[in-house]
Amino acid sequence: MTNSASLSRRATAELVGTAALLVVVIGSGIQAAALTPDTGVALVANSLASAIGLGLIITLFGPLSGAHLNPVVTLTAWWGRRTGGEGLEGREALVYVAAQTAGAIGGAVLAEAMFGRIPGAFSTQVRDGGHLLVGEVVATAGLVLVIQGLGRIGRPKLIPAAVAAYIAAAIWFTSSGSFANPAGTIGRSFSDSFTGIAPQSLPGFVAAQLVGGILGLVLAAVLYGSTRRAAADTTGTVVAADTNDTAGPAGIAGTISSVAETSTPGPAFQAVG
Repeated sequence: MTNSASLSRRATAELVGTAALLVVVIGSGIQAAALTPDTGVALVANSLASAIGLGLIITLFGPLSGAHLNPVVTLTAWWGRRTGGEGLEGREALVYVAAQTAGAIGGAVLAEAMFGRIPGAFSTQVRDGGHLLVGEVVATAGLVLVIQGLGRIGRPKLIPAAVAAYIAAAIWFTSSGSFANPAGTIGRSFSDSFTGIAPQSLPGFVAAQLVGGILGLVLAAVLYGSTRRAAADTTGTVVAADTNDTAGPAGIAGTISSVAETSTPGPAFQAVG
């Protein structure tokens, strides 16, 4: 359960989990680009590997930290606490964001080194244009809505699979390729590869992701009501689900507990990163 672990332990889980996410995203991109000159085929491979890896990472680290892996998801948890629900305190949120950012950079450097490339080389892939920023707003808003929506209707155990599936789809249906993760975006600037992004493109992407996170929260409130009301409406459902699934996988049970406590478990990816 998220609240039973110390902050240092949860921060470590966020750092390692985010690093693992970037290794999967960047590593699969490097591998795919090396194996085929067809960009479409490479993107299929990259999106599938990213989605599968993300789902596994959420399931593994969810019981420890909630597996946010994404500053936008962490900020929604902080906002949930400020508006009368459960979530993270300001200090906890800052520690999470710092751990996620450090983990993302470390994961990018590790992926580069693993494939025999020069670690730490900045990406030269400029991603600019208003249409890409609109894509990031849409991608991030959708991610937050998926996490918040499932948590508020009492279906938190679906979050790992749902977030992974959403990211796999969003990589394709958004113009930006669905970064949807400020820490992951910063990390990907340290990789001059298929999935990289030039440092000069970071401000626009990060700003669009923050706007998307706010939009996702607004949509969740409009569709499902306030955090407090949603928690009251679904408490019985969540408790029943947790009781009935105690014999199930530890990762799923932990994610259920995390959602019940924070209203914003999960990451996510692209969440991917």
